Amino acid sequence: MAAPETLVRTSEPPTLRVVRRIRTLWAHREVLVNLTRKELKVKYKSSVLGVAWSMLNPLLYLLVFYVVFTYILPNGIPDFSVFLLSGLLAWTFFSTGLQAATSSVVANGPLVTKVAFPREILPLSATGSSLVNLGFQSLVLLAAMLVFAYPFFGPQLLLLPLALFVLIVFTVAMGLLTSALNVRYRDMSHLVELALLAWFWVTPVIYPAGLVLDKSLDEGGLLIFRLYQMNPMVQIVMGFQRALYGYRTLEEGGGRILPDPGLAWYAVRLSIVGVAALALLYVAWRMFFRRSGDFAEEL
Repeated sequence: MAAPETLVRTSEPPTLRVVRRIRTLWAHREVLVNLTRKELKVKYKSSVLGVAWSMLNPLLYLLVFYVVFTYILPNGIPDFSVFLLSGLLAWTFFSTGLQAATSSVVANGPLVTKVAFPREILPLSATGSSLVNLGFQSLVLLAAMLVFAYPFFGPQLLLLPLALFVLIVFTVAMGLLTSALNVRYRDMSHLVELALLAWFWVTPVIYPAGLVLDKSLDEGGLLIFRLYQMNPMVQIVMGFQRALYGYRTLEEGGGRILPDPGLAWYAVRLSIVGVAALALLYVAWRMFFRRSGDFAEEL
């Protein structure tokens, strides 16, 4: 009688040691940089405009939504272009980074099966390329602010590093989770794409979060808004908007665009989401690490 076939881990020990693993990743930082550079080169290979395409994406969103919500379905948000771009920066990084990270291990299958290196580098490089694109897309928002002479200097900018840190941690955590699952369940990339379509509309990118708060109060309480805030991207996008757009009111009726004028209100909520994102990162990293030793056999 033949012995049952067993699946043997080929490259990684079974238990994650965070500090030791960080040292390993640091030792392979050149691999991370090279793979990030490769992600950008492949994306814009044979392209005339190159990285300029990353700036055309938010410009197209801006044009379409500006026409729709200014002339067809006016929403009364003053300086709507700045409001839209400030939230769109965070959302575009999250959506493109998560989709790229989800397929990163499968897309680099030949590399995984032939070369020994920390597998976390693959989703990290995908997120890193999205971070580079975020830098270029920020130039679009900066140009819009300068063109419209929009006042953006002030203490509210202190929220931006915190919001960006939370955004990166949350995106990396989700990317590690989905990329590991996508190796075994190839439907994961399609599921992520569909989830992001719905996720976009429950995140205050093109409509003000203050509108959701007012609707919740009209219903007799804050239950709806509290449930709404359980979406981590709500807090992150509002953090970007409060830091870059500021606290404004609607042109008609004086309704609020953002829930609270105080910076501490946003800092506290971003900190809570940040702690939760770090916890999710640890769980996702452990799961990724546990599965990573079998990637070569499963690809």
